[in-house]
Amino acid sequence: MRHIILKPNQIFGLILCATQTPRSSVRSVSSRSQLPFKLRRASVSAKMANTTASDSEKKSITHVIFDMDGLLLDTEKFYTEVQEIILSRFNKTFDWSLKAKMMGKKAIEAARVFVEETGTSDSLSAEDFLVEREAMLQSMFPTSELMPGASRLVKHLHSTGVPICVATGSHKRHFELKTQRHGEIFSLMHHIVMGDDPEVKQGKPSPDIFLAASRRFEGGCVDPSKILVFEDAPSGVLAAKNAGMSVVMVPDPRLDTSFHETADKVVTSLLDFNPSEWGLPPFTDSET
Repeated sequence: MRHIILKPNQIFGLILCATQTPRSSVRSVSSRSQLPFKLRRASVSAKMANTTASDSEKKSITHVIFDMDGLLLDTEKFYTEVQEIILSRFNKTFDWSLKAKMMGKKAIEAARVFVEETGTSDSLSAEDFLVEREAMLQSMFPTSELMPGASRLVKHLHSTGVPICVATGSHKRHFELKTQRHGEIFSLMHHIVMGDDPEVKQGKPSPDIFLAASRRFEGGCVDPSKILVFEDAPSGVLAAKNAGMSVVMVPDPRLDTSFHETADKVVTSLLDFNPSEWGLPPFTDSET
């Protein structure tokens, strides 16, 4: 008899998946609560560099989840520009150590990190920061461009029958602004889970959003060990690992390399991703 050994984070993902009501519709809402978040933290405390996907795990991948900001769409630069402008009023600079803490989180969570880490909370509340930032971002988001390799990979996976979806911390209003020029690509997704979804109680690095995404594929909850996540943010990589999933990280080159350790694979661009390495259909000559 063949014995399958699951890692702690995979067991946790399966438990959360099993305790949720299966989704038959993207709009239906589960009323069950998540397991305590401290259990998630316990699974992360182990050295993630030692829990990278094995060859057998890679070959078992059947579903793919994409992050959006900084992964499919080149939108992170907008957040950086606006936050630099806001901080300049306080004679402070915005650096990548702070950006790494904010990336991938829900807007209000990222805003709290911003005002606390920069020491501006006495003069600028997280809510006021979001209002000020929003005014500038509204005009930037509609100009969003696709990241290199995004269109090729999404179209390839869709055309070969691999179920794909998006799990983004962006709320609906921002999502619509960012994607308005890229409807063709996002229409290929089986479903899209956003940061203001009722089932996403906590933002990344909580596994909420990825577990919600796994429940909405056709047939109900997918075994987390069969899902590959694409992320650029450290908090997003942790969220996927906390859900028991494998992760390919496509980080900004300015991000400290210490954040790479948790990912199962790090590539400089989606153009460098090799589907066959994960048991997914290989690119054809015309796609490479």
